[in-house]
Amino acid sequence: MTPLAAEVNENLAQISNYLVYSSMAVYMLAFFAHIAEWTFGSRSKVGRTAAALTGAKAAAADAPAVQVRGKGGTAVLDKPKVVTRSAAGTRDVPDGPGAAGGTENGDLYGRIAVSLTTLAFVIEAGGVVTRAMSVQRAPWGNMYEFSVTFSTVAVGAYLMLLALKKNVRWLGLILVTTVLLDLGIATTWLYTASDQLVPALHSYWLWIHVSTAIFCGAVFYIGAAGAVLYLFRDAYEAKLAGGGTPGRFATSVLERLPSAASLDKFSYRINAAVFPLWTFTIVAGAIWAGDAWGRYWGWDPKEVWSFVTWVAYACYLHARATAGWKGRKAAYLALFAFACWIWNYYGVNILLSGKHSYAGV
Repeated sequence: MTPLAAEVNENLAQISNYLVYSSMAVYMLAFFAHIAEWTFGSRSKVGRTAAALTGAKAAAADAPAVQVRGKGGTAVLDKPKVVTRSAAGTRDVPDGPGAAGGTENGDLYGRIAVSLTTLAFVIEAGGVVTRAMSVQRAPWGNMYEFSVTFSTVAVGAYLMLLALKKNVRWLGLILVTTVLLDLGIATTWLYTASDQLVPALHSYWLWIHVSTAIFCGAVFYIGAAGAVLYLFRDAYEAKLAGGGTPGRFATSVLERLPSAASLDKFSYRINAAVFPLWTFTIVAGAIWAGDAWGRYWGWDPKEVWSFVTWVAYACYLHARATAGWKGRKAAYLALFAFACWIWNYYGVNILLSGKHSYAGV
């Protein structure tokens, strides 16, 4: 039974807009604070990683020759060459000291950045809540509302990891930058005035199906950010292992990130943790489709690309669990899977037409 549509509370809708714009202003302050954290933190020279790799090579060089005794005497063989592989987890390299570099000034700016990010999160969450109150429904009925909620959940997940004492402050600058980009696109090109939903969306499944899709996308984003940073850090470590000299950017930035092995593990655990919920999202969508349209699956573009995304992440998790696919290959596959999710959101909603065409743009 379809509930009666409530009138739009224009005052609350306007307050929601003000809160979203205010959160963007605070996120901008957090962005500059993170820049200060990286700038005024210790610019540690190529030392921690290079020393670890050099020490491993020196230990291999000092290893004794292999002796083989036989009837004709003793044969002395050259020791085998030690090769440092580029796959994550094969190097014994310590994590970097973080964006602040362990210095007092850097840490101060980092704590200011986290505080501002927390304040911006609270303000943006208020914008989501007041948007919902203005129409008395779930605040994700179009692309604008979905985008604002998506960035709110992504920041919330980041802050939750910090609250759990996880060393993820290195993610702050990338997160705040992309959140500002997301909100800029939402308020400039995707904005839709607060209004009631089309009849097909009047269902409790809107709360269940779409909310889990938003949460999965936000967490997949964090996993993708870890994969991108892994690729940079892995290339940096490989260059050091090969005797090369990284540039100033690598010295001041990449040296402070966690090791490639840590970033690879971080991305894998994040994606693996949320994958079951993405499976539930697709199943919930099929059940809702059965209630709304009388069929569970109809090869609608949104359905197809949701399944393609599921297959891509399933392949990634399987490949990541296989020894030969750890490292860069698995990271590329993880980024491809997240690109499928992004296309499913922007490309399918804007460029393709189907029963899920509720973009509002």
